[in-house]
Amino acid sequence: MQSRPTLEDVARHAGVSRALVSIVMRDAPGASEETRARVRRAADDIGYRPDPRARRLRQLRTKLLGVTFAAGQEFHAELIDGVYAAADDFGYEVVLSGVTPHHDERRAVRALVDDRCEAVVLIGPDLPTAELEALAATTPVVVVARKVRGVDAVRSDDTAGAAMAVDHLYGLGHRRITYLDGGRAPGAAERRRGYTRAMRAAGLHAEVRPGGLTEREGATAAAALLAAGQPLPSAVFAFNDRCALGVLDVLVRARIAVPDQVSVMGFDDSPLASLAHIDLSTIRQEIPQLAHAAVSRLVSRLDNDDGDAQPTDIVVPPTLVARGTTAVPA
Repeated sequence: MQSRPTLEDVARHAGVSRALVSIVMRDAPGASEETRARVRRAADDIGYRPDPRARRLRQLRTKLLGVTFAAGQEFHAELIDGVYAAADDFGYEVVLSGVTPHHDERRAVRALVDDRCEAVVLIGPDLPTAELEALAATTPVVVVARKVRGVDAVRSDDTAGAAMAVDHLYGLGHRRITYLDGGRAPGAAERRRGYTRAMRAAGLHAEVRPGGLTEREGATAAAALLAAGQPLPSAVFAFNDRCALGVLDVLVRARIAVPDQVSVMGFDDSPLASLAHIDLSTIRQEIPQLAHAAVSRLVSRLDNDDGDAQPTDIVVPPTLVARGTTAVPA
């Protein structure tokens, strides 16, 4: 008995991807009229007919929102809590899929789709833009903490936040402010840009040094500053709070007084930043607003006939939080 033609057979016959065939068969946005015609001709040629039982199954709502996140990232954990709260408001449940060295981002996304999540929140994804666009063509997606062409995004104004940090330090009287960079991390380019622009606007020399996302990387960067054999900057602005904590640890161990000798500033306003023995000055990302905006955008696509709307880039202003690690330079 000859097997029934599948979507893969249609894709092979039409010379397109299976995902594109799925878009055409569901009459979903994301394919040109020429492509739709080619796919339908291929389906007719091989005798493909959609399975009505599968269609009815797909039409059953799961009310599940998937979330990918990097295990070990405190900022991601806080965002997840905000997503849970927002999902409750809209009557959705949340399914998590972590990204680890043994469970990469593609597998994390695939697991959520296989679990029949109706939409997916991607927190700080590293996937290439083309892959994110392809995913968004078949599943409602919102990216948090990164701007992506052709995909809904929700992010803090990282450029403004970095400039806010420089302005705060400049206002205290600092003139040599070193920035510890975040490399290729989501938001890193924007924070670097905000720092350099604000420094130039103030007539100061921008000093960008390798930093990172973790305490260990912050400690390595601080140790490099100490080993350089040059006068220390009066202030260090780190890519995030975790990096700043590594800087603080090295400075304290080296008996360099903070903020009397060196002021230190972070970014995120993580829970550790407000502890009395740390008291880190930082830039707060408004996590409840970010999470609510992300979930609201997905629900609009799912529930409010907004599926064909153009992608939006929602930018949430951050907030300066001045604490005990920044002060007037000695």
